[in-house]
Amino acid sequence: MTRRERDSLVVGRVIGDVLDSFTKSINLTISYNDREVSNGCTIKPSQVVNQPRVAIGGDDLRAFHTLVMVDPDAPSPSDPDLREYLHWLVTDIPATTGARFGQEVVCYESPRPLVGIHRMVFVLFRQLGRQTVYAPGWRQNFNTRDFAELYNLGSPMAAVYFNCQRESGSGGRQR
Repeated sequence: MTRRERDSLVVGRVIGDVLDSFTKSINLTISYNDREVSNGCTIKPSQVVNQPRVAIGGDDLRAFHTLVMVDPDAPSPSDPDLREYLHWLVTDIPATTGARFGQEVVCYESPRPLVGIHRMVFVLFRQLGRQTVYAPGWRQNFNTRDFAELYNLGSPMAAVYFNCQRESGSGGRQR
């Protein structure tokens, strides 16, 4: 991970609120409609309705990964009592491929923040083997750190996040 990538995860409080400090060890590319997600960028809810394209680097085809997408600001950044809200969980993703080659164990739920700016965080872990990670029983109050510990996933291999907030004109009084 470059210093800038790590610093943006710290400044965005992803390191701290969701993850402990880690060293990036694989490339993770997340794209919505051909727009690559970069740390701290803003993407509108209308642009993230469909699940993103995910590309994972690496060179060991025998390695499998788990991708987690969470919102640590649910239901609102000032009172995140549902922290973390699990939006997507894909397991058994082979290295050098993408999420569509894995097992979607918690289906993608597009972000629909109602209040404030929400961080949408993608975290990639390396699994100990295939079919070693299972779906949690609920989406709200998911904890990425506890999940990683439960399944012996170790430190993250990569992480990226974007900001998302309710679009003006979506609801409210009509003029």
